Amino acid sequence: MGTIKFKLSNDQLVWWSLRLGLAFVFIYAGVGSLIHPYEWIVYLPAFLTRHFAALTLIKLFAVFELLLAAWLLSGKLMKYCGIVCGATLVLIVLFNLSQLIITFRDVGLAFMSLALVFVSLKKPKS
Repeated sequence: MGTIKFKLSNDQLVWWSLRLGLAFVFIYAGVGSLIHPYEWIVYLPAFLTRHFAALTLIKLFAVFELLLAAWLLSGKLMKYCGIVCGATLVLIVLFNLSQLIITFRDVGLAFMSLALVFVSLKKPKS
C-alpha cells in the first residue's frame, strides 16, 4: 500500500488543526443546542433567563456558535475570530463555575483560541 503525502508545512498543519478542532466544538454545541435545547439551557446565565425566554436564548446562541464555526472554516480574519472564540469560551466557564466539572474543557479550548490568535499573526501560506 502506498502512503498519502501531504504537502502541508508544520505551520499549516497547526493552522488547520486549531481551526478544525475549534470549528468541530462549535458545530457540535450549536447543532446539539438546536436539536436538544433543554439539555443546554442549564448553561445559560440566570441573569439572562430572568429577562428573556430561555429557549429563544439557546437558539440564538446556537446560531452564534454555528456562525463562529463557519468563520473558523473560512480562514478570514483569524486573529479576531480567535479573540471572539476565546472570549466566548471564557465567558461560558465564568458564568458556569458551578458546572466546572463539565466546563473545565472549555478552558483548554479557550487556550486553543488564544493559540489561533498567535498563529494568525504569522499566517502560514495555504
